[in-house]
Amino acid sequence: MDIKGAQLEVDEWINSHGVRYFNELTNMAQLTEEVGEVARIIARRYGEQSEKESDKSKDLGEELADVMFVVLCLANQTGIDLQEAFDKKLDLKTKRDHDRHKNNPKLK
Repeated sequence: MDIKGAQLEVDEWINSHGVRYFNELTNMAQLTEEVGEVARIIARRYGEQSEKESDKSKDLGEELADVMFVVLCLANQTGIDLQEAFDKKLDLKTKRDHDRHKNNPKLK
């Protein structure tokens, strides 16, 4: 599924299972909460913090999907074609950063 398809699927889900989209500020707060859950897993599983027993069952993929869901909601309710925006951003990064990281001695 492409991003445009994901946006449509989220919109269909909201319209058939939800009452309406939460307002943009609520969704921004939700996004922050979900990103925090991703950060917690990364910090404890891959960083230097020790992982608590209660964190070991957390599914990073599920938490990343939660982030995506809220991002898709925000795009839908603000009229953003996220597929178009992503394609433009990837093109920009490709042109701007083509050799930048290859020549970074920190990455060798």
